[in-house]
Amino acid sequence: MKPGWMIPAAISAFLVTLPVAAQAPPRTPDGKPDLQGVWTNATVTPLERPAELGNQQFFTREQAAQYAKGIVASTNSDRRDGGADVDVGRAYNNFWRESGTKVVPTLRTSLIVDPPDGRIPALTPDAQRKAAASAEARRLHPADGPEDRSLQERCILWPAAGPPMMPVGYNNNYEIVQGKGYVAVIVEMIHDVRIIPTDGSPHLPSNVRLWLGDPRGHWEGNTLVVDSTNFTDKTNFRGSGGNLHLIERFTRTGPESLMYEFTVDDPASFVKPWTAQVPMTRTAGPVLEYACSEGNYAMQGILAGTRATEKAGK
Repeated sequence: MKPGWMIPAAISAFLVTLPVAAQAPPRTPDGKPDLQGVWTNATVTPLERPAELGNQQFFTREQAAQYAKGIVASTNSDRRDGGADVDVGRAYNNFWRESGTKVVPTLRTSLIVDPPDGRIPALTPDAQRKAAASAEARRLHPADGPEDRSLQERCILWPAAGPPMMPVGYNNNYEIVQGKGYVAVIVEMIHDVRIIPTDGSPHLPSNVRLWLGDPRGHWEGNTLVVDSTNFTDKTNFRGSGGNLHLIERFTRTGPESLMYEFTVDDPASFVKPWTAQVPMTRTAGPVLEYACSEGNYAMQGILAGTRATEKAGK
């Protein structure tokens, strides 16, 4: 690393690697911290801590290597065990996957850092009822029409790819571009572009709802803080609803690294807020178009297959 950048210092096998004090990162022409570049968040670290790890917040390096090896092997799409249905369900062979091969550099056992148990807080009773009703509707009406299928299948957006920006099975790249008064985040998965005003303008009226929410950014020292509201209830991130309030933080931690942190604040859906950290690493660009067209050419096959299954009485 170059002098003047924050560098991780290993405290112990089970303690977080903390950045030491350092000079400010490079600046854009208008004087803001420069977050620009193509970044990847691919990792095998799960969002929630595996139950078998209990209260262990950090891997040792040996544990991290063993855990990563096991995840890479178990998620290999070139496997042919499990029968024909399981094989078809894997969808792609491993050539197309890029979900990462290592845990995050901090050695955390989960991306969730708060609450300390590394787990998503419980849904509220009302959110549980809505989730159960939604699951029952999908069971009874899996494909009456295109609107019954997921947003991913309809090529509208991939909720897990952001916001908030989570590692998914492939296309884990994001390009950040900055200009005076704005920051743009190009999302590789289903080619969304988030335009984030940083000019102090207010949020849209509450009756205006957007797939990616209504973001407003501001700078706190060297960190870009993005406050997003006005979501729809259709993106449903891990059980969230239309009143989701999402707070994201982007901080350069080195020439090749960026820390992305988000907090989910949705009292109607979760019993308490929760926060995750997703380290990102610079990667080669450019971000190419993800050729997914709204409607998806496979939709006809999905609907036709369901009609055939119904006709067969299955």
